[in-house]
Amino acid sequence: MDRETRTLAESHFRGLRGRLPRGASPTPDRVDFIEKPDCFSYADFFKSYLLPNVPCVFSSAFTEDWGSRRHWVTPGGQPDFDYLLQTYGDVVVPVANCGVQEYNANPKEHMPLREYISYWKEFIQQDYSSSRGCLYLKDWHLCRDCSAEGVFTLPMYFSSDWLNEYWDCLGEDDYRFVYMGPTGTWSPFHADIFRSFSWSVNICGRKKWFFFPPGQEEALRDCHGSLPYDVTVSTLLDSRQHCSPPLEVTQEAGEMVFVPSGWHHQVHNLEDTISINHNWVNGCNLANMWHFLQQELRAVQREVSEWRDTMPDWHHHCQVIMKSCSGINFEEFYHFLKVIAERRLLLLTTETGPGEGEGNEGAGLGPQQAAFDISRIAEVLASVVAHPDFEKLDTSVFSPRPEDLLQQLEELVATTASL
Repeated sequence: MDRETRTLAESHFRGLRGRLPRGASPTPDRVDFIEKPDCFSYADFFKSYLLPNVPCVFSSAFTEDWGSRRHWVTPGGQPDFDYLLQTYGDVVVPVANCGVQEYNANPKEHMPLREYISYWKEFIQQDYSSSRGCLYLKDWHLCRDCSAEGVFTLPMYFSSDWLNEYWDCLGEDDYRFVYMGPTGTWSPFHADIFRSFSWSVNICGRKKWFFFPPGQEEALRDCHGSLPYDVTVSTLLDSRQHCSPPLEVTQEAGEMVFVPSGWHHQVHNLEDTISINHNWVNGCNLANMWHFLQQELRAVQREVSEWRDTMPDWHHHCQVIMKSCSGINFEEFYHFLKVIAERRLLLLTTETGPGEGEGNEGAGLGPQQAAFDISRIAEVLASVVAHPDFEKLDTSVFSPRPEDLLQQLEELVATTASL
């Protein structure tokens, strides 16, 4: 990040005055296509898409040097089953059944990749049908479970990735996934976890995306307040008079889609397809994540409200339930903020040159990016510390204490204003 981009970003968030960042207004009527890597900088992406929170598609030129595009795909553009079997055949992978609805998702089972590829081959031979249903390999943690060396190169536009930075520090998990499945597999209508950003690259095959900007999903709720499972069904399309048509994108092989924070979407594989996908959070959507977590806690509290006066440690139990349902609670969120803040503090104490990193946009974290990150963490942490449910946590065991960390960050924001 350069100084000009940081100044623009900080001015943007000051203008919001604590309001939740949503998306561009008015909503774009199409999704931009970025064709040439040498004509598109990190600053261009940050200013035109990340900060306004709108989608875009990058051409296959951005991923042409990826090992997976050479090794995972046959010369004819189909999945190279032989290579995948030889390299990953014994790895156990999660597989969803697209033909079965379980709430607003699909039930999953686990099987060795070789079993899934055997199913996939039979599915193709049987004219894309099977008594086992339409099975889709989803959310395979390739980077966590195997070596991903040479498989892909993290695009510089998505290099400020706090979510995976945090989990890499803990060494426990990640939000990097591989999806693969035959023609007809699909992902139901949803917004990404924690209201994260995501990016998705087709290693081979084609996808059809349906995008709804933040807030438009409210017009799709049924009489019970539930969101639809499939936004393409004719009955829903007929009743959608208060919702604008979705933005539609057909993603070709090699192309990369940027999915903004809070945009609900639905995705269909138009061909046999393999994709690599990451979820990520940074200073631009941190407030969205915090807002989502507050909503999640309120939902838990409503569900167990009848035991509020009779259950000992009711507030503690709500946090436990929230973590089991959402994967994170207020305590973990504070730890997430603390880890990223401490890493930025360390960077600022070791790289003090004001021009450091400006000529190497996006390839690493320079002082300008670190200073911007600190300012975003300080603003959100102030809201966390003041939240009544966070105040009920026993923060005496936290190190540092939240109030002390907040003071340190606010002091640093003032001293780095002229950086």
